[in-house]
Amino acid sequence: MAKKKERQYAIKQIIQDEHISNQAELLARLQARGYNTTQATLSRDLHEMGIIRKPTPEGYRYVIAEREGNHAFVKLVGMEILGIYSNENLVVVKTINGRAKGVAIFIDQLKHRNILATIAGENAILIVPDSAQNIPVIKEAMENIACQRWS
Repeated sequence: MAKKKERQYAIKQIIQDEHISNQAELLARLQARGYNTTQATLSRDLHEMGIIRKPTPEGYRYVIAEREGNHAFVKLVGMEILGIYSNENLVVVKTINGRAKGVAIFIDQLKHRNILATIAGENAILIVPDSAQNIPVIKEAMENIACQRWS
C-alpha cells in the first residue's frame, strides 16, 4: 500500500475508533503510529477523504461526511471488504476482522434506496434489503465499492 493510502487508512481507523476533536490531536495519534506528517498534509487528507469536524453532545469530533464518499475514500473502504455473498433474503459483506462496523457506517451513509438496515459484527455485515428481488442490485452496489480498491 502506498504511503498516502496507508496514512489515510490510519486516519480513518483513528476517527472511527476514537473521539478526535482537532487536527493537533489527530496529528499526535498519527505520529504515535509512526506517520510523520505535517498539519498541511493532514488537512489535505481530511478534505480528500470527506472527513469533517462536527459538533456532538460531547464536543466537536471528526466524522465521515454523511454523503456518498469520494473516490479516495471508497477505495479505502473497498480494501476492507473481503467478499460479498447473498441468499434469498440477505446480503452478507465479509470484512477484515474488526472493520465491519466502519464499513457498515459507510454503507448506511450511502442511503441506498433498497437497503433497509445493516447489522455489523466483527468481520461481517448483514444487509437487509427492502425486497428480496432487489438483492442483485444491492450485491452489485457492494461489489462496485469492493472493486474500487483495484482501480
